[in-house]
Amino acid sequence: MKLGNIFKRKKPSVSPPTGGEKKPPEKVKKTEEPKAPKLKTESKFRESYKIIKTPHVTEKATLLSGKNQYIFKVWPRANKIEIKKAIEKIFGVEVRAVKIINVAPKKRRLGKIEGEMSGYKKAIVKIKEGQKIEVLPR
Repeated sequence: MKLGNIFKRKKPSVSPPTGGEKKPPEKVKKTEEPKAPKLKTESKFRESYKIIKTPHVTEKATLLSGKNQYIFKVWPRANKIEIKKAIEKIFGVEVRAVKIINVAPKKRRLGKIEGEMSGYKKAIVKIKEGQKIEVLPR
């Protein structure tokens, strides 16, 4: 006994109508209400803020800003292309190059207790000459 197809519905066989037979009633298509278009740019803009966490403000970062390079802490799984697109969308500048650095977690100790500071990923972003990113708004 074969049990493979007992739960599948059988399709009714429809033969082409001839002169003496009635035509089967045609299915009426439901008119769909127009859906509001999704704003892809808005969702992409939100994703940009998920990729770029914070600007990394240090002495070295302020020195690099004179050379049109800015440092940001980024999402650990982000790649160079995603970072470039995110910076261009958020700040409206043209990105020339992106360098990525994985900062390893550091061991810390307080008495007998050993712990670890969490590591992070940072990106050095070089932008086009003459453009500026205001990291700390005034």
